[in-house]
Amino acid sequence: MHIPDGYLSPQTYIPLAVVFVAFAAVATKKVKKEVSARNIPYIGMAAAFSFIIMMFNIPIPGGTTGHAVGSAMVAIILGPWTASIAVSVALIIQALIFGDGGITAIGANCFNMAVFMPFTAYYIFTIFCKQHHPIKKIFIVAFISGYISLVLTAVLTAVEFGIQPYIASSPDGKALYCPYDLSIAIPAMLIEHLLLFGVLEGIITAFIVRYFVKNEPSIVYAFHKGGKNEID
Repeated sequence: MHIPDGYLSPQTYIPLAVVFVAFAAVATKKVKKEVSARNIPYIGMAAAFSFIIMMFNIPIPGGTTGHAVGSAMVAIILGPWTASIAVSVALIIQALIFGDGGITAIGANCFNMAVFMPFTAYYIFTIFCKQHHPIKKIFIVAFISGYISLVLTAVLTAVEFGIQPYIASSPDGKALYCPYDLSIAIPAMLIEHLLLFGVLEGIITAFIVRYFVKNEPSIVYAFHKGGKNEID
């Protein structure tokens, strides 16, 4: 799902970068307000976890990759604003040090996986699940949140790829950036994430959320939003 350099036009990656930077500024203020100092190590662990699972990726025809992200799990447990910070840190390190994802596409990758995905997962979970619900339902809803959020993020990424031939082409009609239109980009991204990576994201989210709900429910942001969560 990492977008490499040369696949997005400036008309695409500059606005996405601007939106992400503005969002990151708000997220930083939110995290300072909502997260206690005792929970800061959890943010570091969340970033490290997301970094590790994103390194296990499989190439997808067309130049990008498929993988789990971890955004859904972090959003439910630590909050979507915290997930935005943690996952974006992982993505920036991957791009700058490991070359996983393009430099020009950092803003787009962060917007997709560190903004759109965690907030999608968080709201799916909180709409359909409450703390008093049976642990089995919490497990199922957490799985669905992880699965749907990753698949929708893959679709968003595919749309960003697929619109390039329409908005950035040479006078003779040749695509200057990603050469694959929507009819190719969407199926290429969707199939692997529907059948494999979405399932993996759902499983990771379900089991880790289940663990925290059973063993450390006091820090699960989705059940205690609005105040500074602390570990008892």
